[in-house]
Amino acid sequence: MPHDLTSLRLSIWRGHTSAAEQVERSIERALSPAGRAAWMHFTPERARAQAASVDADLRAGRPLPPLAGLPFSVKDLFDVAGEVTRAGSRVLADEPPATQHAPAVARLLAGEGSLIGRTHMVEFAFSGVGTNPHYPTPAAFDGRWHQTVGAPDEPRVPGGSSSGAAVSVATGAALIGLGSDTGGSVRIPAALNGIVGFKSTARCVPTEGTVPLSITLDTVGALTRSVRDAILVHELLAARTVTRTAAPLAAWRLAVVRHPMLETLDETVGRAFERSLARLRQAGAQVEEIDLPVLDELTELTARAHFSPVESYAWHRERIAKQGAEYDPRVAARILRGAEVPAYAYIELIAGRRRWIARMAAALRDYDAVLSPTTPIVAPRLADVAPADGRDAALDAARDAEFFRVNGLLLRHTSVVNMLDGCALTLPCHTPDELPVGLMLWAPAMRDEAILNLGLRVEESLQIK
Repeated sequence: MPHDLTSLRLSIWRGHTSAAEQVERSIERALSPAGRAAWMHFTPERARAQAASVDADLRAGRPLPPLAGLPFSVKDLFDVAGEVTRAGSRVLADEPPATQHAPAVARLLAGEGSLIGRTHMVEFAFSGVGTNPHYPTPAAFDGRWHQTVGAPDEPRVPGGSSSGAAVSVATGAALIGLGSDTGGSVRIPAALNGIVGFKSTARCVPTEGTVPLSITLDTVGALTRSVRDAILVHELLAARTVTRTAAPLAAWRLAVVRHPMLETLDETVGRAFERSLARLRQAGAQVEEIDLPVLDELTELTARAHFSPVESYAWHRERIAKQGAEYDPRVAARILRGAEVPAYAYIELIAGRRRWIARMAAALRDYDAVLSPTTPIVAPRLADVAPADGRDAALDAARDAEFFRVNGLLLRHTSVVNMLDGCALTLPCHTPDELPVGLMLWAPAMRDEAILNLGLRVEESLQIK
């Protein structure tokens, strides 16, 4: 039986399987040892009812809906009517339930997907690593399903902040993981779990009904098992049709940025990326390595202020003053940095970003997309960055230091696209004997169709099984 949404949708239409049967398979995987920790709130009965309704409609001769009753998961920062949106925290546990669905959730339900549950996430979405001291952290899982990532006795981080979304899709518990991406929170966990993740241009999908991290950078996106699925889901989330093109790889001009995208790469990442470039060139793609000096300006641009600390502090300031001890200390420390940023620095950042985006777009105008490793490292061991437990101060300090080092590396490439207000797709490019590695295709704003169409061609050429 095929494993991606598009193929299963066709199988349901042909009568080879049913939505109800696929939901039962998903429930079994969700309850497996590998899938169990992915969930904050698991709702199999709702998914069963939604799938049964789709099957009944099909038997009555109604057309197959876009999502065919197949299961999707929702990151815990999206509102679902009747449920409390906790955003991976304990702080929001006593908040009243949402009165309506977030638009992104509503659009997937309108496409008649079956909502199977809310997924684990980094508290308030503030990290690319995937750990959360309040709830068990799910280990990364190889999206090919035949093995967990790494040795069984050394689980690896799932990536964040959409950690459970990625694991739900990688284990087969969901066909779609609805997530958010502020600096890489869809693409990082997709890469570390060997699946596909798409970050659209931020304005394409409404962010209402979500707990914000950065109102400037937050983007709604999805994790899937194929680029075809990414296109289908983006069409629903963005309420627009993606025009397909049959243009071969030879018709695309692609850039590879040397600095910093090719520096200090993990050996596995470097090998997978170079192999991928070689395959794409063999398939006819025009790939040019370039220097991009304007990219280096980001360091100076963000020297005095970053969007996420300032904008998250504005949202949290009253709550963190009263309940700061209940926050993940690693998250609280970054939120509180926002209180130290003067207003002029924030305003200068807004204006400086606008000018920087224009210079980046001009520098990349001759290229259809940029290629880079999604992350410069493979998934680190969970034990090396585990939250402090207070039993060994020296060990806790070492883990904190390693956490912040790893977090910076995981965000290094992906966060560029958020600052650019761009769009990006990550897809797996590793072989069966390697830990998962993501290949990222990215471009400035509103080139979403080009990136998705290019993704189809790249996926065909790499043929990673």
